Amino acid sequence: MACLPSLATVLTALRKLYGKPEAPPTHDPFELILYENVAYLANDARRAEAFAILRNRVGLSPEKILQAPREVLLEITRRGISAEEMAERLREIASIALEDFGGDVGAAARRAPKEAIRAMKRFPSIGEPGAEKVLLFSGNLPVLALDSNGLRVLTRLGYAREENDYSKQYRAVRKAVDPEVRQDIGWLIEAHQLLRRHGQELCKRSHPRCDVCPLRPNCAYGRTASG
Repeated sequence: MACLPSLATVLTALRKLYGKPEAPPTHDPFELILYENVAYLANDARRAEAFAILRNRVGLSPEKILQAPREVLLEITRRGISAEEMAERLREIASIALEDFGGDVGAAARRAPKEAIRAMKRFPSIGEPGAEKVLLFSGNLPVLALDSNGLRVLTRLGYAREENDYSKQYRAVRKAVDPEVRQDIGWLIEAHQLLRRHGQELCKRSHPRCDVCPLRPNCAYGRTASG
């Protein structure tokens, strides 16, 4: 039976495998929300490209986005799928920022944690995990926010049983791992990035590469995988 590895052991192995992860694309909460929506279901390179063009051609303020011609926004969002929907979503995000927060999303992100999470969830496509990620990356909430890739890695290691309900799965893994989490923003961002990358590159949803995974000896899923 596999022995559940400590989170510190997991991160040490992933740091050795991947090196130091890249810094977040921005630390501004409004810009982080734009980044999540600028190129729907695009890979990291395409999303970064779209975000850079948005910054250079349009600007990253709510006012600039609302003033931008629709054709320009469409040209940018075509780096992902559902380009027309995403162009309108960028406008919606800008409108919420102005109408609900007076253009200062940063002030809302600095509220008490529960209130700040509720504020971030007012934006489209931002659920609780996404809200926690925005608050972590902006330096406002020391929490191990997990995307679907990182959540899959910790689930397969044995931190929680796999559930059909994503929210239930997220809460179960977070509860299990929280005692090992350091209250350090830089450490938490690095942990998020390393777990995410491992889920993208080796611990994939389909056809995971357990045969070359350094976590396999202590991984509940990996020990039973063939190959």
